[in-house]
Amino acid sequence: MEFLTVSLLNGVIYGLLLFMVSAGLTLIFGMMGVLNFAHASFYMVGAYLAYTLQKVVGFTTAVVLSTVLVGLLGVIVERFFLRRVHKHGHAHELLLTFGLTFIIAELIKLFYGNFSVEYRVPEFLNFAAFQVFSTDYPFYRLLMGVVSLLVFGLIYLLLTRTRVGIVVRAAIHRPQMAEALGHNVPLVFMAVFGIGAALAGLAGALAGAFYTTNPNMALELGVIVFVVVVVGGLGSMAGAMIASLLIGLISSFAVGVDLSLASLLGLLGAGDWAQQMGGLMTLKVSSVAATIPFALMLLILLIRPSGLMGEKG
Repeated sequence: MEFLTVSLLNGVIYGLLLFMVSAGLTLIFGMMGVLNFAHASFYMVGAYLAYTLQKVVGFTTAVVLSTVLVGLLGVIVERFFLRRVHKHGHAHELLLTFGLTFIIAELIKLFYGNFSVEYRVPEFLNFAAFQVFSTDYPFYRLLMGVVSLLVFGLIYLLLTRTRVGIVVRAAIHRPQMAEALGHNVPLVFMAVFGIGAALAGLAGALAGAFYTTNPNMALELGVIVFVVVVVGGLGSMAGAMIASLLIGLISSFAVGVDLSLASLLGLLGAGDWAQQMGGLMTLKVSSVAATIPFALMLLILLIRPSGLMGEKG
């Protein structure tokens, strides 16, 4: 019972963290059609900026400042780089953002070294929120989940209940009409890209203190974030939330399952098929936990290529 409860909590909160990163990527793709390979790099920059600033201004202010600074970095990237290649098509945008990931990673290594930094949860937030049987559950992990929920709520309200949301949605579906009505569509695009980058920066600033902050963190999380976006449906915010929670829960439970693949399939009624697969089925679920989200993505693409909540082409 303790394993189920703790894994459920960990899975939900990890899923919410994935959403906070993937929300920006989903927002950018849904509006601009840009699949930003550098998005996870903004996550990494947020963590390193918060690590640097918290020594000077304290943890809370550092998180806020790093979020704003990463948002400004996103604005610069859109205004001076992406906008210049946008007319040449998606291939140029993909290559540009792909190259940007390497530039950011090398700059991080240049200034901080090719190793983890000592970015840790501050003492005033480092305590147990409650006890799950014999396990003290950290307050900071809950805080990350609450912030992610607040982000989801704010994005939903902004897009569905405000004039800004109406302009954004109009710019997505009818950019020429929105421009004819006097709205500065390029400015709206730049703002959306900046907000998307800021969300990734906020996630990095918060998660970097709890997990490990190192030059490979963008690559480690970036792959999973793209899985989330594909499974949820490109451009679907609701799909991103559902996929984030689904992958978070699957990853959390799979890591702690000490059963072989054959035993698990036997419980699911596929024991005969497992026997035919031979030695592969002797692997434990926990040892292949990292590959399960990719298997889920392949399955979703086979059954529903547009994703769980994506629009069918």
